[in-house]
Amino acid sequence: MKAWLPSLLRLALVVLLVAFVTNPGWFEPLLKPLTENNAPVIYNQGSLLTLTLLHLRTVLIATVAATIVAVALAILVTRPVGVEFLPLSRSLVNIGQTFPPVAVLALAVPAVGFGEKPTLIALFLYGLLPIFENALTGLTTLPGNIMEAARGAGMTGWQRLIKVELPLSAPIILGGIRLSVVISLATATIGSTVAAKTLGEVIIAGLLSNNLAFVLQGGLIVAALAVLIFEVLLNATSMFSHSNVRLPERIDRVLRWLVVTPDMHRVHHSTERRETDSNFGFNLPWWDRLFGTYRAQPQAGHERMQIGLSLFRD
Repeated sequence: MKAWLPSLLRLALVVLLVAFVTNPGWFEPLLKPLTENNAPVIYNQGSLLTLTLLHLRTVLIATVAATIVAVALAILVTRPVGVEFLPLSRSLVNIGQTFPPVAVLALAVPAVGFGEKPTLIALFLYGLLPIFENALTGLTTLPGNIMEAARGAGMTGWQRLIKVELPLSAPIILGGIRLSVVISLATATIGSTVAAKTLGEVIIAGLLSNNLAFVLQGGLIVAALAVLIFEVLLNATSMFSHSNVRLPERIDRVLRWLVVTPDMHRVHHSTERRETDSNFGFNLPWWDRLFGTYRAQPQAGHERMQIGLSLFRD
């Protein structure tokens, strides 16, 4: 029971979050004591679901842009040709952390106007540092014997980067992206001060009207998203890819471009070494295709394929 408790808590939080943003009226009795003078209990100046989706869209766009730029900079400064640009790169990615978010928004508004654009600029700048530092750490702490083996195998610099360096440093890079997402989820609320459609609207409306129920609604949604956005997706796709679900071949073939399916990941658990060293991904399928470790089917077929490690088989 204890082993399932964290998963049950996450599931309960997901259900509560979905229920709250789709049917906030259900929770009115709980929030009623936080209001005064018959003020509205549930935010009534817009849809919580719409604001939540717009908030997530803003964070997604900024995080993708920050990831591309930060990882590219980390790759550049870890190559011989770009080592001298390391101090400059560190200065660039630290810009967002130097200024408070409100200052970045104030500087961006005259250039790009009100709305989502200033918020995207602020989130982009704030997201650079954790991703860059993690990518730099991952790329500069690779085992020397592995890199020497890659050179000895005749790999070019590009091949070493794609097939060795990035795969090995991916967990550290993903840690930086995760931190960046959490920071952006919270920081995006300030974007509502410059007319961006985010959950900050709810919080600001509560502060202006001295309505604690509004403030709590916006704050709790953002907090729940920060906790769940990574954990839920990761665990859900992991459970799906390790399940015994049998999908129709046509559907499986299409889904493999979007998510790792059970048939796709099952190949990785084969006793055959060539198959064990394939289909490593358990949530996103693109890495195996990108790094050349994708295998469509086991050689013996799924029905006759032996699963497990030979060392532990009878």
